[in-house]
Amino acid sequence: MRIENYYEKEPNLTTSHKGKGLLKDVVLFNDSDFHTNLRFFRYMVLPSGTSIGYHKHEDNEELYVILKGNGLMQVNGNEIEVKSGDVLINQPFDSHGLINTSSTDMEILVFEVTSNK
Repeated sequence: MRIENYYEKEPNLTTSHKGKGLLKDVVLFNDSDFHTNLRFFRYMVLPSGTSIGYHKHEDNEELYVILKGNGLMQVNGNEIEVKSGDVLINQPFDSHGLINTSSTDMEILVFEVTSNK
């Protein structure tokens, strides 16, 4: 068993998919940690106004769990308002992006599964 704590790990300050502004990215686990088709599990903090840039996926599926805050999710050209407690599935071959439209930090968990390892 391996335990990671996203509050205790040092975040990387980075952009995501050419999004706006710097966000905090904590990679808790990556594909080498899993025995299945899970690819990664991360905790991200998007300060007000920052975004994960709009991008297209291949044959992988990604889940976003909105822990805190609210924002605007773009999926295949459609905009969807999201808030704390929402869980979103980004289907294979879909395009998506996320922007924090609130005045406070948005905290999310993201994990991805690929069809092959």
